[in-house]
Amino acid sequence: MMGFKMPAEWAKQERIWMSWPHAKADWPGKFAPVPWVFAEMVRVITGSGERVGLLVKDVKARAEATDMLMRSGVDLDLVDMLEVPTNRGWLRDCGPIWVEDGIDGKVALNWKFTGWAKYKNWRLDNEVPDAIADFTQDDTLEPTANDIPIVLEGGGIEVDGLGSIIVTEEWLLSDTQIRNKKFTAEDYELLFGHYLGAPNTIWLESGIVGDDTHGHVDDITRFVAPGKIVTVIEHDKKDENYARLKENKRRLLAARDAKGKPFEVIDLPMPRPVIFEGQRLPASYANFLICNKVVLVPVFNDPADKEALSILQACFPKRDVVGIYARDLVWGLGTIHCLTQQEPA
Repeated sequence: MMGFKMPAEWAKQERIWMSWPHAKADWPGKFAPVPWVFAEMVRVITGSGERVGLLVKDVKARAEATDMLMRSGVDLDLVDMLEVPTNRGWLRDCGPIWVEDGIDGKVALNWKFTGWAKYKNWRLDNEVPDAIADFTQDDTLEPTANDIPIVLEGGGIEVDGLGSIIVTEEWLLSDTQIRNKKFTAEDYELLFGHYLGAPNTIWLESGIVGDDTHGHVDDITRFVAPGKIVTVIEHDKKDENYARLKENKRRLLAARDAKGKPFEVIDLPMPRPVIFEGQRLPASYANFLICNKVVLVPVFNDPADKEALSILQACFPKRDVVGIYARDLVWGLGTIHCLTQQEPA
């Protein structure tokens, strides 16, 4: 075996996986619009010709999802529904992460999921990778160190498929929401090299304010092409995000790819603070999803929406960049990328 490699998100995909929302506690007092946002996401993805795999918790949820998708104009022939019980269903973090196996196929990595080391209801979500891999007929592999399962969430990693990975110290190295006790930066770098084919680790400092995952990278910095990165910045020096995002950009400008070359770093704006019930939410244009022919971008009815969409359209000239209204969605403390997981072709 030559080793594993996680493809970049822009690589050819088989389908996008989602989990039909049912955990009303994730959107307290504001759940009603959320399924309709999911339906719109499915409509845009399938409208581009790409399949969607959709987990539904039971027969009743299947009927509800089918009705709302039909009413939203979705071609149900492009939707694969699986009845799989979940706790919450943020598939970026609890779903399988597919890697090429170095021979002739792909393997679904089943990292351990523990509710971001914060919530207690995660055991059903931890079974999701096996359930999906059973449908896709892929072999699964549970990453371990010294025979202990490794906790890792997909929203915390960003790869270019060429040997580089971006993560944050806040997520993996702080003493809050500890995923893997006594793990060092060197321990993680060995794991990234072995399981993801990414021996070149770029450590950023921290994520954005309001992110209860404690530092996921998919709210701040993303690869958009070989050698090219977008990263969110904050222009208001009084904003809580200003200093941390400035430090992240400093580190990106000093970073090198797996071949020792510097990256092109492109600024992406931040929307104005999104506040609901006195709480600042992790609203960010970086939480976009790259599909085969479209890119779904969260928008917030903000003056910066247009600028963010324009910047990302320039980054993806062969894909249609589509804004998805996410001001209700982000009350769940995540948006489009957090809720989805791509299955490579």
